[in-house]
Amino acid sequence: MNASPTPAFAVTDGGFELAGRPVRLLSGALHYFRVHEDQWPHRLGMLRAMGLNCVETYVPWNLHEPSPGRYRDPEALGRFLDAARAAGLWALVRPGPYICAEWENGGLPHWLTGAVGGRLRTRDPAYLEPVRRWFARLLPQVVRRQADRGGPVLMVQLENEYGSYGSDREYLRELAALLRESGVTVPLFTSDGPEDHMLTGGSLPGVLATVNFGSDAAGAFAALRRHRPAGPLMCMEFWCGWFAHWGETSAPRDAGAAAAELRAVLEHGGSVNVYMAHGGTSFGGWAGANRTGDLHDGDFRPTVTSYDYDAPIDESGRPTEKFWLFREVLAEYAESPPPELPAPLPVLAAPATAVLDAWVPLDEVIDTLGGPERTFGTAPAFEELDVDRGLVRYRARLPGPRPALPLTLPGARDAVRLTVDGVPVAPGTPVPGPATVEIQVESLGRVNYGPRLGEPKGLTGGILHERQYLHGVTARGLRLDAFDDAEAVAALPFRPPSGGGPGLYRGVLRVPAPGDAVLELPDAGRGVAWLNGFCLGRYWSAGPQTSLYVPGPVLRAGRNELWLLETEAPDGGPASVSFREAVLTPPRLACTA
Repeated sequence: MNASPTPAFAVTDGGFELAGRPVRLLSGALHYFRVHEDQWPHRLGMLRAMGLNCVETYVPWNLHEPSPGRYRDPEALGRFLDAARAAGLWALVRPGPYICAEWENGGLPHWLTGAVGGRLRTRDPAYLEPVRRWFARLLPQVVRRQADRGGPVLMVQLENEYGSYGSDREYLRELAALLRESGVTVPLFTSDGPEDHMLTGGSLPGVLATVNFGSDAAGAFAALRRHRPAGPLMCMEFWCGWFAHWGETSAPRDAGAAAAELRAVLEHGGSVNVYMAHGGTSFGGWAGANRTGDLHDGDFRPTVTSYDYDAPIDESGRPTEKFWLFREVLAEYAESPPPELPAPLPVLAAPATAVLDAWVPLDEVIDTLGGPERTFGTAPAFEELDVDRGLVRYRARLPGPRPALPLTLPGARDAVRLTVDGVPVAPGTPVPGPATVEIQVESLGRVNYGPRLGEPKGLTGGILHERQYLHGVTARGLRLDAFDDAEAVAALPFRPPSGGGPGLYRGVLRVPAPGDAVLELPDAGRGVAWLNGFCLGRYWSAGPQTSLYVPGPVLRAGRNELWLLETEAPDGGPASVSFREAVLTPPRLACTA
């Protein structure tokens, strides 16, 4: 087993040791990027109050490096680790480069997966060199905060659930060497499902192996022992709930059953990381997606914005029944009684309504805030247009004269709005030529797990009239981060909706004081919402999520501006008459005792 070179924290044949004494890690997953930074201290305090002594977080590469060499606040990780230490918690860091996490593209940048294709997560230099540059930017803040330097970081993960994806041991060895060369001296670990092929493909000699599961602790730890006869037993992801996809029924996990399974992990002498202790929210449209089927080659299933996960601490940071039951179990294995809960954060005092009385058609939004319009031989994918989250408008000329033949869009991902000479039609409809064809394609989240990881977005199979491709395709992309420029949004030619349709809606909310809230959109179809320039994420009438969580720090006393980029009407067709109001309400109560 690898071990820290100082007695701060060590992995031994008998278990974990901290300052030379045996220690059990009672950790909880909390992703700093799914919680508003002003609320970190409260959420970390809630972990402590549940009886945990450690916090675990992933690091989403694509959030922090939106284009090669252009970084967006990677220092947020360091600030979070400082907040964890201030809260009295140790920390486990899972820097990737791949994280899964029900996050867009599993945390991998679109510009990288679009370039390397099937070579991602392998030893291929075209993949590893960008990883090396990213780690050089990210890891120094982890290195400075390691336990052997007086910081909170006890361990760092090597890749993530690699045995569920690949078997390139050389890749894992190169990543381990890269972490060590970067100054990581605390123990490394891997985490995989408790199956032989996953543990064989995802583990590495000399690196602590852990397992992920939500039940049958005895069976999972027995599988781990077949591969590692000695060393600590740890469930790195104890799945106490689950995530939800749009259009599917959410199924909460029984609190009592989850607490019993947690007890089983601890009774076997294991350490644990509760996944999720607090899930939070996939703000910014960063929620990922999955594919159905044993080989993940089936239907596309985008994940909802809420990452509540049926966790013991709910999306708005309040204790649930599961919290109190877990607290009882953990108290029996902790070195000291858990502290009291931190003071609850303020909530919105009363409902507030916004009348969405200003609107800009979607075409004008794309023309003003989108990237350059370019012409290609065939329809480009999102990756060729440097679009991560957002949509692309394609235009092409159908030659003629020719009879009505089926106009199809093979491989289109994900949501498509097709018009011919300005009239909406369904893909596959027979269309005569000549005609002008326009297609708007919206990404609903990239696949974050399995062999379809990194699949491209947009018109990936071109535009076909019968069997003939249409060439000379003009395309313009609109990234969601274009709305970060508040001045550019304010300069859009807003006017009264007058019948509405796809586009950007604007309204004003007035509240006496900020506080946690819920945004209700009773007449909305599908789109993305911003409040005071902060992207709350995607909404969709498909359910099961029917509202968006609003962190209190996003609100201001007095005037608050709401933007809704509506791309689909409630009935699933092109919007002709859209909603007119949005309502901000106080959060619904969770179980408090």
